[in-house]
Amino acid sequence: MKALITGAGGQLGQALVIGAPDDAEIAAYGSADLDICDRDAVFAAVRKAKPDIIINAAAFTKVDDAETRAEQAEAVNRGGVENLALAAAAEGARLAHVSTDFVFDGRTSTPYRPQDATAPLSVYGRTKRDGELAAGPDALIVRTGWVYGPRGGNFVATMLRLMRERDALGIVDDQIGTPTCTTSLAATIWTLASAGHRGVWHYSDSGVASWYDFAVAIMEEGLAAGLLSREIAIKPIATADYPTPARRPRFSVLDKRETFAALGQPAPHWRINLRRTLEAMKSDG
Repeated sequence: MKALITGAGGQLGQALVIGAPDDAEIAAYGSADLDICDRDAVFAAVRKAKPDIIINAAAFTKVDDAETRAEQAEAVNRGGVENLALAAAAEGARLAHVSTDFVFDGRTSTPYRPQDATAPLSVYGRTKRDGELAAGPDALIVRTGWVYGPRGGNFVATMLRLMRERDALGIVDDQIGTPTCTTSLAATIWTLASAGHRGVWHYSDSGVASWYDFAVAIMEEGLAAGLLSREIAIKPIATADYPTPARRPRFSVLDKRETFAALGQPAPHWRINLRRTLEAMKSDG
């Protein structure tokens, strides 16, 4: 299988490259190598690579910045996906695209199914929803959320830094989702893509958490891994106590039953994958 990966310099893109099947021939493009908003450049890259599948891990992911940079977010999250979809169709390749739990409004209390209606609250969520539509009905779309990994900027890396610098933190406890490590997400994308699946699929690690729960676990597992040297006070706070430019869904847990059935097993619990990720971060120095 020949695969072209966009966004290869990001945390998920790196995991996709590292976790590629042994028989995969990879053409990996970071944002500095390929601007997916440049249609001519996208077509040229796809013609050169002649991939069987294009995996798009490129995105404008700064949720709050998207509120004031909506044009740029739209260009990447929708326009860039449209360019990739057109190039894939022209060259006879399939497209796999990564989307987000932020396409939902969080006003339910049960996990969202792939077929549930979307209702994004933010510019980021809207542009990602529009990207799903631009990918087309024949694309593989994998929605996920709360993504982190051993490399790159993410909630885990930020928490570890702040826990070293401060004596106390206030973390939101009324937004509920599921942390997802890049290693398990990348493996799932490869499995679904290799099997030829299409349409919308949901994937995150198993279990649920608030951001507060996640932060407490990061401190406990960070201490156990030797990445932190002391405990600090972590206080649960309400969303209203930590206002942000972008509105976020209060509940964005995804229903992954169909995905787990296709994989043949459920994902590990998020805390297990957090522990594994912190061990990998320790090994990387």
